[in-house]
Amino acid sequence: MSYADEVFKSMCRDILDNGVDTKGEKIRAKWDDGSYAYTIKRFGVVNRYDLSKEFPALTLRKTAIKSCVDELLWIWQKKSNNINELNSHIWDSWADETGSIGKAYGYQLGVKHKYKEGEMDQVDRVIYDLKNNPYSRRIMTNLYVHQDLHEMNLYPCAYSMTFNVTGDKLNAILNQRSQDVLTANNWNVVQYAVLVHMLAQVCGFKPGELVHVIADAHIYDKHVPLVEELISRPSLPAPKFWLNPDVKDFYEFTPDDVRLDDYETGPQIKIPVAI
Repeated sequence: MSYADEVFKSMCRDILDNGVDTKGEKIRAKWDDGSYAYTIKRFGVVNRYDLSKEFPALTLRKTAIKSCVDELLWIWQKKSNNINELNSHIWDSWADETGSIGKAYGYQLGVKHKYKEGEMDQVDRVIYDLKNNPYSRRIMTNLYVHQDLHEMNLYPCAYSMTFNVTGDKLNAILNQRSQDVLTANNWNVVQYAVLVHMLAQVCGFKPGELVHVIADAHIYDKHVPLVEELISRPSLPAPKFWLNPDVKDFYEFTPDDVRLDDYETGPQIKIPVAI
């Protein structure tokens, strides 16, 4: 059965049984009807996925991998902050009239920085180090740039990646300040699992572990019955992950170079999103 399902069920059960209810606290998020979107939260959730054994896509409900990858490449490859360069409407609520989300996400990855080896942005620096200094303990990215926060329409949720090569495997830690568990958990896990696979392939490594660290893992009040139903579903076998082996340049990947085979899932559910 899917290991990602086991992790998700255990995490959700722990949040619901042992989490803290934020009702009555001063919060920002609201529902479409204007009511406050309170949560049940757990602080400091850590989940580990061994990508050499299994691809961590939920089978409880479908995770749309091509849409996940499209957004991932929008941020990490296009280094864009404009929703007009994205094929989904995930970011529409945070975009201005030009489509910009401000100096957030892809914008930060595309900023050039000076190094002794020359000018590079954060993605190019990661690829350079993985190819030229792979056992460095300094290979990381950071989107939470304080001097630009006032020009971001949304502060980064998944804000930092740390890469670490151990033997012939590429491992990574994804740091996230906050996560809407029902809506975004497996979406983010799948995205960054794909990123590790891509970088491993183009830099000459095998995929290793993805460690996901969430500071504030929460389930919204209106999501509680949906989560209860979801985690009661039976788990199915994990899908097989395919990445086009012919792609050797990170900037040549497209969503069509990624596929999940034998991916059977439970039915999809409609999820209200708090803004």
